[in-house]
Amino acid sequence: MSPKSSYFSPAVFKFLRELRENNNREWFTANKDRYIDVIREPAQRFISDFGPRLNKISPHFRADPRPNGGSLFRIHRDVRFSKDKSPYKIYTGIQFRHKQGKDVHAPGFYLHLEPDECFAGLGIYHPDGAALAQIRQALAGDPARWKRARDGKRFREHFEQGGESLKRAPKGYDPDHPLIEDLKRKDFVAFAKLSQKQITAPDFMDRYAEMCKAGSGYIKFLCGAVGVPF
Repeated sequence: MSPKSSYFSPAVFKFLRELRENNNREWFTANKDRYIDVIREPAQRFISDFGPRLNKISPHFRADPRPNGGSLFRIHRDVRFSKDKSPYKIYTGIQFRHKQGKDVHAPGFYLHLEPDECFAGLGIYHPDGAALAQIRQALAGDPARWKRARDGKRFREHFEQGGESLKRAPKGYDPDHPLIEDLKRKDFVAFAKLSQKQITAPDFMDRYAEMCKAGSGYIKFLCGAVGVPF
């Protein structure tokens, strides 16, 4: 596929809207071929074609186009511990995570397709206790480097930090620390909103690659903090 061809069509969002209204196995089974045609296969092509772009940003992240166990999130929800027993996700998620990461909590670049809520993301979502402690130590130990990653012009042109935070200072840190709001973070993630028009445009691959480049300093800091190469 040409880099200037569209990967995702408006049919992606039409399908997801209908799935939201018909989140049951009977409907999905009847529309599974449609899901494969308008979402799964285009997403696999996007992942595969993004691989060389990702490698230029960092050779330590993977673009894996496999339908299961790769960069594309499964459409099936894990309902074992959820009160909501809806069987399917009403969005499409793609994560390009670090080669040393085994799950979604590893450093990575992310793309989220959902009707009226599309975005590019990056960072580490819900790091475990050890990784979170390492990030906080790196932040407090080299605040100037953290500020460069967080406040870089290109980064701020695209991204805004988000995720969950503690209400109080984490144990061992002064509540009056100048970076206390960052030290209270439980997630080190940042998001950039995208429109459906942008995602379905022929230049979306270029746009997404530029966003990932703009966020590379933020990811590099986090990789260094948790001891994996960038």
